[in-house]
Amino acid sequence: MIRYTIKNINLLPGKKLRLLIVLSILCMTIFTFCYNPFAPKLEHSNGQGLVITEQKSPDEVLQNFIYAYTFKDSLVYAGLLDSSFVFVYFDPNLGSSGRFVSWGRDVDLKTTGRLFKNFDTITLIWNTTIYQIENETEAEYSKTLQLNMFGASGDFSLNGNAIFNFKLSSYDKKWRITRWKDESTM
Repeated sequence: MIRYTIKNINLLPGKKLRLLIVLSILCMTIFTFCYNPFAPKLEHSNGQGLVITEQKSPDEVLQNFIYAYTFKDSLVYAGLLDSSFVFVYFDPNLGSSGRFVSWGRDVDLKTTGRLFKNFDTITLIWNTTIYQIENETEAEYSKTLQLNMFGASGDFSLNGNAIFNFKLSSYDKKWRITRWKDESTM
């Protein structure tokens, strides 16, 4: 095996020094100006922007919910849902007077993924807390919300109410949603 080092190059002493300086400057330039076009932009604000929380409370879960919808981040969204998660909504078109329909975590993740893909911009605003019941390991919040979705499929606005049930995980001490009953209207 042949090794090439600065010692092996037959240069005058001054040229070795210049070569070392040029290589050093080149390395510093490359490492100083590394740019990842896929990295999220850093926020330069007073800290009032959206950040991912550690989900140490139901409020932090709802903050991450807004983050997931705003940035269409399905990984953050998946982390909000407990393995026992159930989504419940009322479908007025079923039966003679409508009925409640529900699905589990896997279907909800697929449905939300399609929602994220089909809209360019999604904004979610939690308006009023109607009530909240909380103890050390479980909580229930009823929140009013406004959801706006804009995309090639059209523009949609939903206003309504959502009731969330939360559970504190004994494994990682994070709060997660176990049930989401959607009472929104189109």
